[in-house]
Order: sequence, then C-alpha cells, then structure tokens
Amino acid sequence: MTLSTQTTPSGFLLPSIHSAPPFFTEQPNPTTQAIATDHWIRLILTYARHRKLFSLKVEDAETSGNDWDEILKNERINRKMLPSHLSNILNAMVKKNVAVYEPPKQTHSVVLYWRTPEEWAEALHEWASSTGQLNTIMTYYDITDPPINSELTNIPILLLKKAIAVLTRLGKAQVIGIAEGEGVRFFAGLGNK
Repeated sequence: MTLSTQTTPSGFLLPSIHSAPPFFTEQPNPTTQAIATDHWIRLILTYARHRKLFSLKVEDAETSGNDWDEILKNERINRKMLPSHLSNILNAMVKKNVAVYEPPKQTHSVVLYWRTPEEWAEALHEWASSTGQLNTIMTYYDITDPPINSELTNIPILLLKKAIAVLTRLGKAQVIGIAEGEGVRFFAGLGNK
C-alpha cells in the first residue's frame, strides 16, 4: 500500500499517515498508540487552525456533514474515526494542555488550544493597539464579534478570558464590571514597545 498526502476541499494538506487504515483504529500496542495519538493531536490542531475551528465533540465522529469530516473520515480507504477513539484522543489533548473540556465536568466536548492562551493574549493586545482600543472599555462581545472581522472573531469566551487573565498579570489589561456583564480595558503595558 502506498501512503500519500491529499489536499482537502478546504485546501488543507492531509499528511500521508491519514491514508493508512490503522491510523483510524486504536492500536493494541501502547507505544504504537501513543505515537498515533501524537499524530492525531498535531493533525487536529493544525486543521483547527487552518479552518479556525475552536471546538471538537465526540459526536463529530458519528455525524456527517460537519466541519471535521475532512480529517475524521477518509473515504478513499473507507475509514473513519470511531467516537470511542476520538474520546481517548480528546482526553490525551486535555492531559497535554492543548484542549480543555467545555463545558466543564463532561468529557465529550473540548475547546482547542491551537494557540496557547499566552499567544492569544499577544494577538488580543496587538489587536487592541492596532485598532485604537487602548484605554477603552470593551465588552467581550465587542471583541468576539467586531464590526470588521479579525483573528479574534468568534473566539470562545473561555479562551478570551484566559487571554485577558494573561494580559492582566502583565499589567496590560483590567477586567471591569459593566452593565452588560464584564468588560475589559487594555493598556499599553509595561512590556509594550
């Protein structure tokens, strides 16, 4: 069997391992499974970044026509990820701190960290600076649904709050209670050039 890369309809280049039938099933050898899991984690995170997807659910392995079909299925070799296998991969992602269960206290849905909260904090502060939002009180909605799309558009509130917490520790943001709930004010900050 020849393993080959493939470009998906969204323009994502699938690695050659994606055309290996065993990649879609859990392996009995723990070492082999650990290697496959690491490949799956990289694939999920790079694909999520490519498509700007923030969440993944175990159910995405069962349903057709969702945003994850391009990587959770490979019709060329008649293989698809089973929900139990995806559940184990999500668990591994949470343990490696590249995802977090959301909502908490369940194990079927995660928010993906294809950027770390620290990287999101940097992007958030750069956005606030470049759009003239320093020293302005903004709601979370103002950030996640701005008039002009940005890389922060549709970022989950959970991830936004983590990024704001990083900026707060650096003296570059302050969380403020406002009529609509919580808001944030960004500052130039001590480390800003």
